[in-house]
Amino acid sequence: MRLIEKVWFNNHPAKWLLVPILLPLSALFWLVSTLRRISFNIGLSKSCHLSKPVIVVGNIGVGGNGKTPIVLYLVELTRLLGLTPGVISRGYGGKAPHYPYLLDENSTSVEAGDEPILIQQRCQVPIAVGSDRIASAELLIAQGCDIIISDDGLQHYRLARDLELVVVDGKRLFGNGLLLPAGPLREGQWRLPKSDLVIYNGKGAQDYQEKYYPCIQMTLVATELCNLLTGERINLIDFVKLNGAVNAIAGIGAPQRFFDTLKEHQLKVINQQSFVDHHAFSLADFNEFDDNIPLLMTEKDAVKCHRFCKKNWWYLPVDAAFSDKDRQLIIDKTQIAIQSAIQ
Repeated sequence: MRLIEKVWFNNHPAKWLLVPILLPLSALFWLVSTLRRISFNIGLSKSCHLSKPVIVVGNIGVGGNGKTPIVLYLVELTRLLGLTPGVISRGYGGKAPHYPYLLDENSTSVEAGDEPILIQQRCQVPIAVGSDRIASAELLIAQGCDIIISDDGLQHYRLARDLELVVVDGKRLFGNGLLLPAGPLREGQWRLPKSDLVIYNGKGAQDYQEKYYPCIQMTLVATELCNLLTGERINLIDFVKLNGAVNAIAGIGAPQRFFDTLKEHQLKVINQQSFVDHHAFSLADFNEFDDNIPLLMTEKDAVKCHRFCKKNWWYLPVDAAFSDKDRQLIIDKTQIAIQSAIQ
């Protein structure tokens, strides 16, 4: 973990040096973001309402909160509701030949970023990436999509939305509560009650539910592992019986969450290595790992490692799971948003 993240989330002693230095920049960040928001509120800047309903899945802090599983969940949910979803994303880390960029079966994470490739491979859903989310959404609507799901973009106020879901890491929560760069927040906690629903990834929802704003709890469920080279899938319980000891890597926003998940499933992690979020992997990153021991990684990391993967490399897909009551709440809010957009 980078030092600044330790300051944000782990109360590292370096806070006494870094936070005072960074607070003036946080104040400037607050001023600029506040003026921008006021500009939209009073009509100086205009939000664009699309011809199809828009669901935004975002957060008020830095990445690693669990947005992608929610996007995957919404893709399948809207399909069950009889809709044809499309996903828009910034495509962070990618350099596409043009924007907006419509992904196809030949697209790579180098062009589109890792999360869009993951979503496409998992769901086979139309995806467009680019900083202009309105242009990306219009491109998908022209492709026949009748509902748009925005992966991130909570602060992209130019894009009007019919349903706004905010995801919070139930373990890290809001860190030290400060705005960037002194803290991890893009917007303060005041923003949460203004959204339609707050989803806590893991524990946390019970501390806020019915008190301050509507919120539910999400659990990430892992049931199988997939081999990067062969595509073979094996039940996680069976894998543990065959391979008690593994190595592991994670280049995501909250890598410890992945390592903890492996240990919770009784896997003995011999060597674990964290990389920064969106790290561009190369074979040299894996030189220190023993090829005779299974190497486990996240699905997000796997999309960047297929070109040079080895036979003993596996990734762990995870799915968002909710209680029946919370699932129904998501369905109800989605249907209300769709009906409101149509009217």
